[in-house]
Amino acid sequence: MTDSPKPAADNQAEVLFERRGRLGVMTLNRPQAVNALTAGMVDALLEQLTAWADDDGVATVLVRGAGDRGLCAGGDIVAIYQDMLAGGGLTADFWQVEYRLNSLISRYPKPYVALMDGLVLGGGVGISAHGSVRVVTDRTRMGMPETTIGFAPDVGGTLLLSRAPGEAGTHAALTGAHLSGADALHLGLADHFVPSDRLEDLLVALETETAEAAVARYSEAPPPSALEEQRDWINNCYASDDAEEIIRRLRSFDGEGGEAARIAADTIEAKSPTAVKVTLASLRRVKGLTLDEALAQEYRVGLRFLEAPDFREGIRAQVVDKDRTPRWRPPTLAEVLPQQVERFFEPLGSKELDLQLKETDHA
Repeated sequence: MTDSPKPAADNQAEVLFERRGRLGVMTLNRPQAVNALTAGMVDALLEQLTAWADDDGVATVLVRGAGDRGLCAGGDIVAIYQDMLAGGGLTADFWQVEYRLNSLISRYPKPYVALMDGLVLGGGVGISAHGSVRVVTDRTRMGMPETTIGFAPDVGGTLLLSRAPGEAGTHAALTGAHLSGADALHLGLADHFVPSDRLEDLLVALETETAEAAVARYSEAPPPSALEEQRDWINNCYASDDAEEIIRRLRSFDGEGGEAARIAADTIEAKSPTAVKVTLASLRRVKGLTLDEALAQEYRVGLRFLEAPDFREGIRAQVVDKDRTPRWRPPTLAEVLPQQVERFFEPLGSKELDLQLKETDHA
């Protein structure tokens, strides 16, 4: 039996849910905003996933994005900007629910299939890369571009990138580069490569077949990964815990890939210096943590960014005024002192992230 799509109750059809055979389909439905996540959307996703976890009629769950631009461009940063101007309380609440959703996805009791087609950025990585069946395509453009807006990767992104081979995750995090499907596979952010023109066939197969069988039928060998091909200079230059030393190595690297290394240096130096240093520290500190512990660390960092100037300024420059000329404070890496970075990781006391299951969460 196939149910027709139904909107979530309180979010103006920003998420659609339907049953197609034994497949539960979740469609993010803000195509004009590349399905950027709102508070209503993460509430609805968490509630529906919790319900389907105990529904014997649903064997597999799938998440996809409406429109042809991508799965999800991340959180709604314009809403975050407006909330920061008002004090930041709504954003903290949003992150609480979003991170609870990320945690649930990571331990979901049924196959969780993420169609990571088109843009998959920031929060979009959080609702896909923690799943058990992660599908990329020839159209995938994935990334954690937070340093561009004066922020650091969250939604468990620091943990995911810290586990990438060599220093590829450090490169991806500091530059905020858009990654191909093949790069996502190399980083460990995805499992399968399916041509974009076969996704609908895959969806139909998932209605009656196991996720393993359906994905195996439509998967193909991916093209080469540019990140993997550049691993020598990436591993050499990023193997430091000091951002300024990384820049020095990138600028002085004279082996094969030297030009790409210098471009990476230019890219990083255009980002928020505070965000770059906090991101690098986050990647180093997160190693060995569980996802829930990583989310708690990211939440501490996130609340501190709500209070710091660069997050507001980065969003203003990129998406509000769109002048692309952020005025970072401090303006250089050298001026970001170790004690300033350390403050981002200090405990929050009574404001620590609460990942305890609520009444609507799946036990």
